[in-house]
Amino acid sequence: MQQSEFDYRHYLALIIARKRLFVVVALAVMAAAVVYSYVLPKKYEARSTVFIEKNVISELVKGIAVTPSMEQAIKGLSEAITSRTLVTKVINDLDLDVTAKSDAEIEARVRAIQQNITIKLKGDNIFTISYVDKDPRVARDFVNTLVRRYVEENISSKREESYGAIKFLSEQIDTFRGKLEEAEGELNRYKTDKGGVIAIDEAKLFEEINVAQQKLYDIQLRRRHLEGLRPVTRKAGDPLQVKLVALQKQLEELRVSYTDNYPEVLRVRGEIETLKEQMKNRSPQQETVVDPQEYEKAEAELQALKVSEDGLKRYIATNQALLRNIPSAKAGLEKLELEKKNRKDLYDQLMARHGQSEVSKQMEVQDKTTTFRIVDPAVMPSSPISPNRVKIMLMGIVAGLGCALGVIVLLDRLNNSVHSVDALKETGIPVLAVIPKIRTIEAVARERSENIRVFTAAGACFMVILAFLVMELLNISPVDRIISRLHGML
Repeated sequence: MQQSEFDYRHYLALIIARKRLFVVVALAVMAAAVVYSYVLPKKYEARSTVFIEKNVISELVKGIAVTPSMEQAIKGLSEAITSRTLVTKVINDLDLDVTAKSDAEIEARVRAIQQNITIKLKGDNIFTISYVDKDPRVARDFVNTLVRRYVEENISSKREESYGAIKFLSEQIDTFRGKLEEAEGELNRYKTDKGGVIAIDEAKLFEEINVAQQKLYDIQLRRRHLEGLRPVTRKAGDPLQVKLVALQKQLEELRVSYTDNYPEVLRVRGEIETLKEQMKNRSPQQETVVDPQEYEKAEAELQALKVSEDGLKRYIATNQALLRNIPSAKAGLEKLELEKKNRKDLYDQLMARHGQSEVSKQMEVQDKTTTFRIVDPAVMPSSPISPNRVKIMLMGIVAGLGCALGVIVLLDRLNNSVHSVDALKETGIPVLAVIPKIRTIEAVARERSENIRVFTAAGACFMVILAFLVMELLNISPVDRIISRLHGML
């Protein structure tokens, strides 16, 4: 605490010792700050508020027409408004590039303007656009032109998108109409070529094949029976031969259902063998000759059975071939029908989209979708936003005091002379005597007179600085009035 008090007194002593220098430096910095605040060019800010309004019709035609959402309108808003293309159009509209002679100068002008544009979102559907410029009229005109240009570009781009979508959909509809007609032609030709196969019922055909095979089996059985009776037809009038034929027929019927080891089969076979032995051992007189008409009748039946057998075989082969071709024919038909269905679905979707695009185009043309409503257009600003002279002057006062103190402290640190007896004793040099500084009455009076003049001038200068500060606080700027009058005179 004693060290702090000692330092405070030390710095206070330095200020008192060099009070003239302290005052001059402080006032110089303060005056420089005042001059700087008036030298800085004024900057004016113009602001416009835009409301993104969604039309009620957009909700009514939801699902019928395609309208851009509000999120899409807000997304990328800053990039779209500050884009080089849009800014260049506004510059050309306002003739702001009259002083630019080269492409580099124009590009620098565009970048400078882009940096002075500020876009802020307020809520979900309100945004403000502000622009800072030295000329308040330019700031106002630039903001209003920029907003107007953006709204026009937005509406124009949406209309171009609608017209482009209709054109694209029309081209696709023509293309898919041709593809659909081609698919229908292929399907009709396939039905013409494979119609007989496709229309056949597989289950019914399979049943017919089974019935035909059963008939064929019966005919073959009858044919084999007649062929087996040929050697003994001449003895058909013999009772033993009649019995033998009956037993052979019974044996064939049993073999259809049973094996050769079945007891009944074995019994019948035994009887047949017995009859054959009896027929071998009898005399020739016991044999009888069959009637020729009966023999011819049996031969005719045998030939008819062979013809029927051949016909059934051809019928079964043909139906089996059809049965094998039915799956591949139906698979080909399903493939063509699926392709036609897919193309028909795409064609129907394109037609539906084309109808939606027509409604969307009418909404865009009549401006019935999302609209930009200018709630608060930019007006010419009456007061600049920069420079903040009050802030600069206050900072100048603080900086002046700080700089003056810094200069005094720096000079004190650069002065290597002995300032006190205590500092000399710390060096180990013995102190023999101390001679105090003696000033005459004339010197004291002269110094006092000079201090009065210096502090009077400093006070007057500081009062002028305070007067400028108060006038800025009261928004009374005589310098601006003088400059305005000079501009008016020129």
